Amino acid sequence: MKWRRFINLVFISLLSAVCLDTASAQPYGSIQVRSFKLTAVDAGFSVDIDSTIELNPTLEQALEKGIVLYFVNKFTLVEPRWYWFDKEVARIKTRVGLRYHALTRRYILSDNTFSRNYSTLKDALVALQRLRDHPLTIYHELKPNVQYNATLRLWLDLTRMPKPFQVEALGSSAWNLSSDRLEWQMTLPKPDQPFQLSIEQ
Repeated sequence: MKWRRFINLVFISLLSAVCLDTASAQPYGSIQVRSFKLTAVDAGFSVDIDSTIELNPTLEQALEKGIVLYFVNKFTLVEPRWYWFDKEVARIKTRVGLRYHALTRRYILSDNTFSRNYSTLKDALVALQRLRDHPLTIYHELKPNVQYNATLRLWLDLTRMPKPFQVEALGSSAWNLSSDRLEWQMTLPKPDQPFQLSIEQ
């Protein structure tokens, strides 16, 4: 298993370099939800999310050193049931990777369905902050008159990082980027009346 030991040493060395470069930098950065919209469409429902994502120096330097940052949007609808456990009936969960390609000096956003590149980090973050027309995955029958419990959260997913990074990052506030967990109650929107939620900053 010499190759695994070698890879771990490379990751640890890279992590040490990131930590040393940012030891004097004050951690800041945030993820905030600005708005949410659920719209009835022919095939079901679609979701729009607008957010604000600000990186701190630690994360920016990690990008420059080749580390991929994964950002998650998760929205769920849960049907409350007095006679049994509540039931999750629908959700979306997206995971988009942000990385920097040193040879082309481009920032790349990608998931299993797309890959787009941008000339600046600012442009990449603008695109990352906008989720448009994403289909809602429905697990159980949705009922028009039921009051569902809705939750929404956005965060930086540390579980997709190499294991040596996870150990160090989990104990560092510089890597802990997450929006507040938003919760509300709602009925399903009608085709001509989308449900919209705006969050004041």
